[in-house]
Amino acid sequence: MQTTYNQLPLPQGGEAIQYADGKFTVPDHPIIPFIEGDGTGRDIWRASQRVFDAAVEKAYGGKRSVKWFEVYAGEKAFREFKTWLPDDTVSAARDLRVSIKGPLTTPVGGGIRSLNVALRQILDLYSCVRPVKYYAGVPSPVKHPEKLDVVIFRENTEDVYAGVEFREGTPEVKKLIDFLNNDLLKGGKKKVREDSGVGIKPISITGTKRLVRRAIEYALEYGRKSVTLVHKGNIQKFTEGAFREWGYEVAVEEFREQTVTERESWILGNVEANPKLTVEENAALIEPGIEFGSDDFRKELYAEVKHVLDTIGKSHSNGQWKKKVLINDRIADSIFQQVIIRPEEYAILACPNLNGDYISDACAAQVGGLGIAPGANIGDGFAVFEATHGTAPKYADKDVINPGSVMLSGVMLFEFLGWKEAAKLIESSMEKTIQQKFVTYDFERQMQGATKVKTSEFATRMIENM
Repeated sequence: MQTTYNQLPLPQGGEAIQYADGKFTVPDHPIIPFIEGDGTGRDIWRASQRVFDAAVEKAYGGKRSVKWFEVYAGEKAFREFKTWLPDDTVSAARDLRVSIKGPLTTPVGGGIRSLNVALRQILDLYSCVRPVKYYAGVPSPVKHPEKLDVVIFRENTEDVYAGVEFREGTPEVKKLIDFLNNDLLKGGKKKVREDSGVGIKPISITGTKRLVRRAIEYALEYGRKSVTLVHKGNIQKFTEGAFREWGYEVAVEEFREQTVTERESWILGNVEANPKLTVEENAALIEPGIEFGSDDFRKELYAEVKHVLDTIGKSHSNGQWKKKVLINDRIADSIFQQVIIRPEEYAILACPNLNGDYISDACAAQVGGLGIAPGANIGDGFAVFEATHGTAPKYADKDVINPGSVMLSGVMLFEFLGWKEAAKLIESSMEKTIQQKFVTYDFERQMQGATKVKTSEFATRMIENM
């Protein structure tokens, strides 16, 4: 490990977090790199760091502390080092293992590559974790925001975010389109228009299974009732449809004793309701209209019912299946209405990259918006916690922005470290401050009788409320 990064020495009295055999070892005074972020990131980081330090001091009375270490990315890095993402910043995140960052600039339509995506891919932070729940007092556009309490696991390295795309009119895209039209699609009705830009959407067994595996492990650790695979497999059968299939494989092959799939629950439930039910009768209950299917379809369905009863008929019977983690799936467009009209039915959503991006923001909108939406990017041995919103440059250095996203990302960080007492102090003091209607402008304009305060003043009140 280096002693300096970006020409800055590591803070004295701190130690690096270690990782071995799939587990992190956290010292009492860990060195944690931070990127303050672009635009409003400067204001919200200053406020958040004060709150973090106050919570740790309050919880542990000096026995524990974080040794914060600034590393550079985005505009500040470019001004200082003429590069948007210095190699030393990546090295620090790799060597010190657990980091936190504010929002970073990502121009639309060209320029630099997304720094957020770059960090995820370089460190293979394959799991984007976004908890979404309601804090009392937060203004919301829905009647019962408290019913929504989900954790979204978004695959973080594949899908259209892999960055494999070709601009319209270039020799590269012409070569690809010619290959598609004249080779792979030859003789068929499907053609790619020659004036197209083309992107590639890779979804792999490896990427899918490790994401779903982490989601199921989280459900078991935190007592979550279900994991829902969100996909568009009805249209994209060999990418998102495969994500669904591989997700079920993980559940059945690796977590057989702890899980039950939705179809398995129907089959077992039918037998419990009527123990004399035949395999054929059971199949007709889970697939109405089976009589209109082909002989092969009916044989496959009968074989499925028999296999379920033979393999888990005893271990999951007598209502035991109701105590297992339920693995189900939903079409991506359907889940957008489901989280509004039936939010209490969902606990964990496991999604390919693009679906996870959309649904994270849609859920966040119901509980106060991205201003208080935390996030984490986690891989094997590395984690980066982050604000999930943009940089809002027109508000930079005005001390007005809601710091909740970074603060709650800090809650996730401290929970990840096992410092649950500090995490709870931050979370509870934020909720109390909001209930006191002592809030930044984004909430104040939606709350009758609220007091509009600065970012720094919100942090001060939070510390007082600890």
